[in-house]
Amino acid sequence: MDKPAGDPQNPLLELRRLTPARIALGRTGTSLPTGAQLDFQYAHAQARDAVHLAFDHAELRAQLAEGGYNTLLLHSAAPNRDTYLQRPDLGRKLCDASAQTLRDYASTHPDGLDLAIVVADGLSALAVHRHAAPFLARLQEQIAVEGWAVSPVVLVEQGRVAVADEVGQLLNAKMVVILIGERPGLSSPDSLGLYFTYNPRVGLTDAHRNCISNVRLEGLSYGMAAHRLLYLMREACRRQLSGVNLKDEAQVQTLASDAGTNTKGNFLLNTPNT
Repeated sequence: MDKPAGDPQNPLLELRRLTPARIALGRTGTSLPTGAQLDFQYAHAQARDAVHLAFDHAELRAQLAEGGYNTLLLHSAAPNRDTYLQRPDLGRKLCDASAQTLRDYASTHPDGLDLAIVVADGLSALAVHRHAAPFLARLQEQIAVEGWAVSPVVLVEQGRVAVADEVGQLLNAKMVVILIGERPGLSSPDSLGLYFTYNPRVGLTDAHRNCISNVRLEGLSYGMAAHRLLYLMREACRRQLSGVNLKDEAQVQTLASDAGTNTKGNFLLNTPNT
C-alpha cells in the first residue's frame, strides 16, 4: 500500500518541497484527496483564464512610458480572440492597417534600426501584464551601453511569435526580439517567453530563432534573461546568424564562480575542475 502524502517516511515529500509538480499527493480510496483535486481545478481555471484574458495594452503603454519607452500599437490579422485561437496563421501576420503604420514609420528612418522590440499577448496576456515592463527596464540598462538604434516597443494584439519577423522586416531592423505570453501550464499561467531573430523576414521557421523561456518571478529572473538575450544579440551581430547555429554559452553565475572560480559557458554542460 502506498504511503499517504502526509507520512513523514514518504521519500517523495523531499522532492515535493523542491518542485511545484504534482507529486506525492496521497489518495483517498482510489481517488485524489479533496484538497489536491481542488488545487488542480484551481490551477486549470487559472490557465484557462490566462488564455482568454484581454490584452490591457493601455496599462502596459503607461508603464512603458514611465520607463522612457515610446510605443506603437498594432494588431495581427486575427480580428478577435476566438479567431486567433482557431487560426494560428492569422496571428503570425499583421493586419493591413498595422503593416502600413510600420511602413510609414520606417520611411522616417531610412537607415534602418539595429533592434526592434515587439510585445504580443500570445497565449497569456497575464504574463505580458506582469513581466514585460520590468524585464524591459532591465534590458534597457544593458542595450544603452551598446549604442544600438532601437525601435519603439511595438505592441501587437492577438500576435504569435512569427509576427515579429514581419515587424522586423518592415522596420528594416537588423535584429528583432518578441516578448510573448507562453502557453499556460498548470503551475505557471504567467510565463513570459523571449524569441530572438537576426535578419528577420517573413517566412522564417523556428530554426532561425533563439528562445529564452519561463521568464517570471518563480522561473528565470529578469536580470538573467536580459543577460542571456544580450549575449545572443552580441554574438548574432558578430556571426550574422541566429537560431540553431547560435548556442547560448553566456557566462552564468554558479556556486563555483561565487567562490571565486571563473566558470564559463553553460553551467548545465560544464563539469567541475578536478
